[in-house]
Amino acid sequence: MHRKILMAVIAMISVSAAYAQDTPMKKLILQDMSAFKPQAGNWQIVGDVTIDPTIDIHHEPEKAPVETGKKKKKSKEETAPKTPQAVTFTAGTGVLLNMNDESKKDNLVSAFEHGDIELELEVMLPKGSNSGIYLQGRYEVQLLDSWGVKSPSFSDIGGIYRNWESEPSKIYMGKAPLSNPAKAPGLWQKMSISFRAPKFDASGKKIANARFVSVELNGVKIHDNVEVPLPTGGPIENNEKATGPLMIQGDHGPVAFRNVRYKLMKETKVSLSDISYKAFKGTFSEVDDFATLKPVKAGATPELSAEVLDDENMYGIIYTGKINVPEDETYYFDISYTGGITFSINNQRLIDEQRPDGGGRNRATLALKAGTYPFEIANFKTASWMPPRLGLTAQTANTYPVVLNAYNSFPPDDDPTSPIIITAGAEPRLLRAFIDFKRDRSQRLTHTIGVGEPAKINYVYDLGSGNLACVWRGEFVNATPMWHDRGDGSFRPLGAVQYLFIGQPLAFLANANEAFPTTGKDGEYRSKGYTIEEETRRPIFKYTYQGLDVEDKVYPEDNARSITHEVAIKNRGTKTGLYYKLAEGSSITKNPNGSYAIDDKQYYIQTSAPATVRDVNGKKELVVAVDGSNVKYTIIW
Repeated sequence: MHRKILMAVIAMISVSAAYAQDTPMKKLILQDMSAFKPQAGNWQIVGDVTIDPTIDIHHEPEKAPVETGKKKKKSKEETAPKTPQAVTFTAGTGVLLNMNDESKKDNLVSAFEHGDIELELEVMLPKGSNSGIYLQGRYEVQLLDSWGVKSPSFSDIGGIYRNWESEPSKIYMGKAPLSNPAKAPGLWQKMSISFRAPKFDASGKKIANARFVSVELNGVKIHDNVEVPLPTGGPIENNEKATGPLMIQGDHGPVAFRNVRYKLMKETKVSLSDISYKAFKGTFSEVDDFATLKPVKAGATPELSAEVLDDENMYGIIYTGKINVPEDETYYFDISYTGGITFSINNQRLIDEQRPDGGGRNRATLALKAGTYPFEIANFKTASWMPPRLGLTAQTANTYPVVLNAYNSFPPDDDPTSPIIITAGAEPRLLRAFIDFKRDRSQRLTHTIGVGEPAKINYVYDLGSGNLACVWRGEFVNATPMWHDRGDGSFRPLGAVQYLFIGQPLAFLANANEAFPTTGKDGEYRSKGYTIEEETRRPIFKYTYQGLDVEDKVYPEDNARSITHEVAIKNRGTKTGLYYKLAEGSSITKNPNGSYAIDDKQYYIQTSAPATVRDVNGKKELVVAVDGSNVKYTIIW
């Protein structure tokens, strides 16, 4: 592997090892309301929530007809009209729902308190609704139906809300999110919050402000290291403390939550001591090749370091010492390295990756009692294109990683690369590249074209199957993986990506249960590339399938909040059994407005054609029979 490519990989590994909290989180069990303090009754546990995305919660209810004094016999339908509801729900568990009214509109307060916390959840809002999550009951991350907002403010979803103080020293004006990756009303949206509580000295004086280390919405970072010096508007108490409860606003409209997970975080004092080393020169393929040799250099070192030798290649080093753990816990040790590695604690080998030209990050998990234990690390390398690197961090499920190596032994990023960002201009921008479906390298699509629209709504089209692979709003793509140095041919969408499905969507099926082809089959399917539509400068994709000539148009609608896909089919003939797959997922349900919620309410499909939901290979599919010469549907997310 080329050195610069490897260093880019190592930099990501290092950041992950040093800062990512990839340890188990505690799930908030939403079987009942026992995790929260008593409230007026507007909060409840339910099994599922369905939202009509077209109904604003502030809509005026239909007025009763004016009485004329004349009696008229009414039918059952006339005596019991059904008013459309923005929010409906079913009994069960797993979803926390607020349905406030004038008599019941309490905020919801957690039974537990927190200081530093890592919080993940999914939230669903109806059209026009408003809520907020207060960390420590004092610092609000706004929840609002902000679908399609072009320039979000502090009052939009993900914004850190302002307060309403008038005294200059007490005013906090809030912080707008960096972008708006919000989904449409009635869809589940994922939020991740990394929060550091304010810190106080022994006398109670505040020595550090509250801080949002990061906030992510639908996989996009919308805040990065934002200090909040004062409580925001509407806190549980207008003061600051080391700990406080989570509070969720319950008086501004319906809101639902599920999959709430958290970690109450703290510092840990894991340390190394009495570190010594033995260094060897030579070409080694495993630790046993040098473990019994006479070292060329040996001694003590104050820190674990790969720099005990001047040579950068053809070496082996054995480090020994003591690791000191402060409490009985399960510990996670992450070791990052170039070359081959073994790692042992208390004579128990935890990591064994003996490849002289290897490298990466490995994790060892070990339950330890508080105390001191011997450790040994053996590292060797023959690959000249990789620099010597050795990093070690330790953490528990509820502590931050402690870096146990010298800085220069594994610097966070010693070969920084400026990202290569591709944007759309006044016309649509096309870029041919690979894409890893759902960011999974094993699902790499190699015949794809990314299309970026001037209105910042984008998609990837798979020429290998004639299919839309994913859509997103925001900037276009990061082409660094494709163009930096040797590259790997792939790009990454910039925004909250909604992945759709892989495979050929148009097919003749022998029966209602036959699966669609996973890719275009030689002799049946052939891509014919694309042409550029003169008026719009958008591509029209073309392919042939079993004698059919197909043209695909993809374009934004509804102020760039949705994408419409038109499929024109020529030479249709009379052969029966032609179907088009519009979507697939774990579940597909029909909404009151006629649209379909796909994959457990991740996105919508709107179509006027009669559609059928079927089960194939453990998944739900939304399909239409192609009786005419076209298929048209809209993707909303």
